[in-house]
Amino acid sequence: MRPHPAARPALTAALLLLPPALSGCAWGAYFPAITPLERQVNGVYEGEGNGPTGRVPYRLTLGLVERDGRASGSLVNLESRKVYAGSGSFKRLVDGTEITLHLFENGAHRANLYVVRRDTDGQVSLDGHLRTVLLGREALSYAVSLRPVPAQP
Repeated sequence: MRPHPAARPALTAALLLLPPALSGCAWGAYFPAITPLERQVNGVYEGEGNGPTGRVPYRLTLGLVERDGRASGSLVNLESRKVYAGSGSFKRLVDGTEITLHLFENGAHRANLYVVRRDTDGQVSLDGHLRTVLLGREALSYAVSLRPVPAQP
């Protein structure tokens, strides 16, 4: 049975109004893509770790997703050129942001990075500890101090 010809314009109008009506349901579309906290923290940091084996230069590429409370990044040992992929969490503090990353190399858990990002008198720093993991337990500890690397055009 064919629909009545008078019903066709009403059906067409309903179909044309459907996409705008459904787009209002996408709550995520109203969140900014990058929050102010993400703009402040996300980026590249360089510095060094000092511990039992001496001074080791590092580069950390860090990214936060504030809505999910997740942190991720990669840590490069600039001497050995080893790269560690990390994921973890962050917590806002009164005077900064605490970041915890579990670092992996080739799928094996190698270290944990605990740092606090602070902005003191215009000087941004990530300070904390890098603790190596052996047999599932934290072993050697390095005091880590990292500074942001200016973005290049």
